[in-house]
Amino acid sequence: MLTLTRSVGETIRIGDDIEVHVVEVRGGTVRLGFKAPREVTIHREEVYRQIAEANLLAAQVTADTLGALAAFAPATADADTAEPVAPGGAPAEPATAPAPAAPVGHGRVTEEPAG
Repeated sequence: MLTLTRSVGETIRIGDDIEVHVVEVRGGTVRLGFKAPREVTIHREEVYRQIAEANLLAAQVTADTLGALAAFAPATADADTAEPVAPGGAPAEPATAPAPAAPVGHGRVTEEPAG
């Protein structure tokens, strides 16, 4: 950890884009001002920890929700060979195969010499 001593009105730079200004010192409390690009988030440590905990809980809820939704998915051995099911659970009528498409063009593709 880097430890610096600054007085009121002095500034510390972090990289090219972030400035930390010492605004006020009163007793054991220091007021700091920050100038940084909008995409840089700045939080007090206790707020940062609350955000991280909330994000962790949100990710767990999502995983739990996905697990609960999986219980509603039909179980099949192989999705590629599964028979279609009509609403109500009865087997669906098989779809007829589409007619083959007519040829679009004739001839061969050849490469022309470059240049």
